[in-house]
Amino acid sequence: MSNWLDKLIPSLSRVDVKKTGKSNVPEGLWKKCIKCDAVLYRPELERNQDVCPKCDYHMRISARMRLKCFLDEFDESCEMFAALEPEDRLKFRDIKKYKDRLIQAQNATGERDAAICFKGTVNDVSIVTVAFDFSFMGGSMGAVVGEKFVRAGEYCLAHNIPLVCFSASGGARMQEGLFSLMQMARTTAVLERMKQASVPFISVLTDPVYGGVSASLAMLGDINLAEPKAMVGFAGPHVIEQTVREKLPEGFQRSEFLLEHGAVDKIVHRHEMRAFISRILSRMMHYPIAKQKVEQNVVFDS
Repeated sequence: MSNWLDKLIPSLSRVDVKKTGKSNVPEGLWKKCIKCDAVLYRPELERNQDVCPKCDYHMRISARMRLKCFLDEFDESCEMFAALEPEDRLKFRDIKKYKDRLIQAQNATGERDAAICFKGTVNDVSIVTVAFDFSFMGGSMGAVVGEKFVRAGEYCLAHNIPLVCFSASGGARMQEGLFSLMQMARTTAVLERMKQASVPFISVLTDPVYGGVSASLAMLGDINLAEPKAMVGFAGPHVIEQTVREKLPEGFQRSEFLLEHGAVDKIVHRHEMRAFISRILSRMMHYPIAKQKVEQNVVFDS
């Protein structure tokens, strides 16, 4: 009698391991949840937007996968500012050259830098959206990431459409020095112009958001949302504990802790993000109710 593995993996995809010492089972077919240790079938996990079906843990996902799940239609032709590429202006080197780190990150992720920008719709609400990819040098914000965000904000100003940003970053990119730190001021400035023009900006905090990104654009949304259990702060908890020499409260810097202390407006499950954001933006942009495709009854409350 065949077991469950025989049913899951076709016989043509297997070989006699005793004879060859190898198996044709595709690598990366399984993924282990870091929260509950459940071993999950990757295709099924991806269909669930990388949310663990056992414990509901929200795993980190790539920027491109996030926007595929978020936008009505993910069209590669709608990517904005895709030609921008980072430069090693400072000829920075630590144990490895910065340009070598860039090449390594680009090859590993398929992205040119740590953020991508798309224009599209969410339940027929037109938006521009920026998403950080933590796999690209920790989602760090260098000159290109800052430039993409600023251009996205300027586009929203010119066309009076909302901006949505999914942050996942370790902070400013140290290899770019002041060129990186300047992006904190630049992104803050364009958000202030959007605020004065009443163009909505929704910031979504995903795991993790730290450093210069949390100290600038990530916490400046007209509405600040967060995914469950996301880590958000400026310095890491271990650094803080070593500095203040005190034990930090349970759940410190988790999104639930931030919600309790008023730093974020609401925690939204990844499966509900599309419906929630489209409904809030429709209200903020004063669209008629008929314009919305309400996926489920979403109520904004704290």
